[in-house]
Amino acid sequence: MKVLVGVKRVIDANVKARVKSDGTGVETANVKMAMNPFCEIATEQAVRMKEAGSVTEIIAASCGPAANVETLRTALAMGADRGVHVQTDAELQPLAIAKLLKSVAEKEQVQLVILGKQAIDNDFNQTGQMLAALLGWSQATFASAIEVAGEWLKVTREVDGGLEHVEVKLPAVVTADLRLNEPRYASLPNIMKAKKKPIDTLTPDALGVDVTPRLKTLKVSEPPARKAGIKVESVAQLVDKLKNEAQVI
Repeated sequence: MKVLVGVKRVIDANVKARVKSDGTGVETANVKMAMNPFCEIATEQAVRMKEAGSVTEIIAASCGPAANVETLRTALAMGADRGVHVQTDAELQPLAIAKLLKSVAEKEQVQLVILGKQAIDNDFNQTGQMLAALLGWSQATFASAIEVAGEWLKVTREVDGGLEHVEVKLPAVVTADLRLNEPRYASLPNIMKAKKKPIDTLTPDALGVDVTPRLKTLKVSEPPARKAGIKVESVAQLVDKLKNEAQVI
């Protein structure tokens, strides 16, 4: 079974994001970038499935500027076999990414696509669902456990009431949740090997995909600063402030 794993380049999770002075977006110049944490989990899951013998080849795919090759090399160092880079400097929104991944999945004839459930830069949580709809495949989102059973996948999902167990028939799209696994650190030998693994470069035009943005960002701003807490002398004073100042009761 061939697996396609989507990986995204985002601002490092340990870096505090700063809004641009003109309010058009988040500052990315001279900022440390890394693979989206949920994409790391998706990659790790594919590698574990290959180690278990249920997967024969792992293809890592990333859409975006030339710098995304660094993220693909990270995925290759973790255990992916080869990479596909859809290079473009255009703003990519979830629908465009889903269309690009659809073309790559069909071109590579994969049976399973594993994505992170969302990216930490915009938290859209849309690409996996859109991709499954475009492909007409089964989907299982927010996976915290995956088991291969022949032509089926047994997936455990975390829901508000506890755990939900679903079975989906292959081919399928699965999105990884936080507790699916703990991603490994790439060893130095694997990092060196990753430099020799092939990465194919494509373009949206070559795939026949229109990546024109459908959404327009009006303004990006910092969240309001949290006010300092205060101490009250009595329950009556607390109730008064909750009612008249905070207006929550």
